[in-house]
Amino acid sequence: MQVRPMTIGGAWVFTPRQFPDDRGVFLESFRADLLTEVIGHPFDLQQTNTSVSGVGVVRGIHYADVPVGQAKYVTCTNGAVFDVVVDIRVGSPTYGQWDGVLLDDTDRRAVYVSEGLGHGFISLQDGSTVNYLCSSSYNPTAEHGISPLDSAVGIEWPAMARDGSALTPLLSEKDAAAPSLAEAARSGALPDHQQVLEYLRGL
Repeated sequence: MQVRPMTIGGAWVFTPRQFPDDRGVFLESFRADLLTEVIGHPFDLQQTNTSVSGVGVVRGIHYADVPVGQAKYVTCTNGAVFDVVVDIRVGSPTYGQWDGVLLDDTDRRAVYVSEGLGHGFISLQDGSTVNYLCSSSYNPTAEHGISPLDSAVGIEWPAMARDGSALTPLLSEKDAAAPSLAEAARSGALPDHQQVLEYLRGL
């Protein structure tokens, strides 16, 4: 499995080696020992989630309070999504920046998103199925979001679906009403970079 860091500290892309034959294909989609080596501490799997999205559906940008936070190991087992990580940690050198990668059922990449980072994606075809391995259970009082369309963050969402048709972003009411990054910062809702690093060092 190949690993490369994203431009946002605390996020990595994992590309598995695939073994096709006349029966289909085999691959290792998750390696706990490798992930531990990369992130510097064990990944404490507490919950798995699955979402199935129509073309154009945007989910995010979501994050959780730190501590405890919620790290995610994200794969797309069917279809394709453009997956995005946003640095929302106040005081981080890359605060307000984003990075993205295509997750699909061809290359079968995965993205690891550390505690304290924002995460979201747009579905590039109907039925895109995303699986999340999560380091903590869902806690609705600690879950937050920022607008995926915040012009100050400037995420360059794809304009074309996988079949070449034009994409129209479709957001939930909650995500559409999410604050901008600046609004979330003013309200004190964002994680602090140094506090996140201290928390991670204790894992």
